[in-house]
Amino acid sequence: MAPPCARLAPDMPVPQRTRMPLAVYVLGLSVFALGTSEFMLSGLLPAVADDMDVSIPRAGLLISAFAIGMVVGAPLLAVATLRLPRRTTLISLIAVFGLGQIAGALAPNYAVLFASRVVSALACAGFWAVGAAVAVAMVPVNARARALAVMIGGLSIANVLGVPAGAFLGESLGWRSAFWAVGAASAIALVGVATLIPRIPLPAEKPRLAREIRIYRDRQVWLSISLIAFAAGGVFCAFSYLAPLLTDVAGLDRSWVPAVLGLFGVGALVGTTVGGRIADAHLFGVLLSGIAASTVLLLALALLGRYAIAAVALSFLLGVSAFYTAPALNARMFNVAGQAPTLAGATTTAAFNLGNTGGPWLGGLVIDAGLGYASPAWAGAALMVGAAAATAVSLRLHRRASSRVVLGATVETSDEPINAFRSTN
Repeated sequence: MAPPCARLAPDMPVPQRTRMPLAVYVLGLSVFALGTSEFMLSGLLPAVADDMDVSIPRAGLLISAFAIGMVVGAPLLAVATLRLPRRTTLISLIAVFGLGQIAGALAPNYAVLFASRVVSALACAGFWAVGAAVAVAMVPVNARARALAVMIGGLSIANVLGVPAGAFLGESLGWRSAFWAVGAASAIALVGVATLIPRIPLPAEKPRLAREIRIYRDRQVWLSISLIAFAAGGVFCAFSYLAPLLTDVAGLDRSWVPAVLGLFGVGALVGTTVGGRIADAHLFGVLLSGIAASTVLLLALALLGRYAIAAVALSFLLGVSAFYTAPALNARMFNVAGQAPTLAGATTTAAFNLGNTGGPWLGGLVIDAGLGYASPAWAGAALMVGAAAATAVSLRLHRRASSRVVLGATVETSDEPINAFRSTN
């Protein structure tokens, strides 16, 4: 996190706090379609498992398949598109993503559905990486968390509206209808990106992979990767199996699942809004308090999940705590890897999805071990302890580095915003 003495570039004045470039909101709207597809399977697992004649844990691997595609796709596509026009890249990726949704809707068997999830995830990963770099580039250093919170807000709205709507469609018209709906949302997002994202000139100095990849020499980057992966894994270890927990443990009817998923999304929107407003000024405070809260809530869900009222309330609160930390987790990576913004965005995406891969996988393991549908909450709490440890080590190293910096220098970040899509003309 940059110290108070960090200055902004002379050609990049600090915007009013309430102002944010329109293009950032367009990216947030696009993320709505991406996030709906990524998380809607949490409410569709029983229907998909029945239709494809597989177990619920195996159906849960479709969530991991998407996450694996994100992990692999983010760095690969970041490298492949490093010198390509940003707007053209975003258009291409959202188009491929939409086609992946259509393929999923038409999938005749589990293997094809699995493959469609991986392809969609590759496109989603690239869009997240490039989109995050574009969003951060358009604001000063001390507004990064706010800009990223707008993008993450699209993900939160996906949890409020998209995921419950997908579960409702799955219950009413079959799970394939949810994929068709996301395909339609992707088409709308494509139009928005093509018409409202401005043409962004390439940097005056072309990015060089050899220079950007140097960020991986920094141990703070690896600590941030670990922190994000543990935090995401802890939440989605439990969230991925929330539907069977609600029906088989808490005893709720299937018709309640969309509403509870929507409540989780409302909590996510609240958490993103609050966390985005204060993370730039209190980054480590947000991380430590949010991770501690998520740990307690997961333990409570494991112990009290058999009570319907408790399960519903805890689902909401877990949404708040999980997404409260999201802007800070994103901003931290850009702070320690700001000299390579595209790779920073790709690394953040990959790290989140390491957690999104490992969390459902671990949840499936403990369920298969016969520990019940409440057991993923116990496993998620254990992962959160790892996130807390990574945060503590990162904070200690940050304080050591800060104490060695003379007045007027910057810590871990450039003294300019990551801008600079400066024109070569």
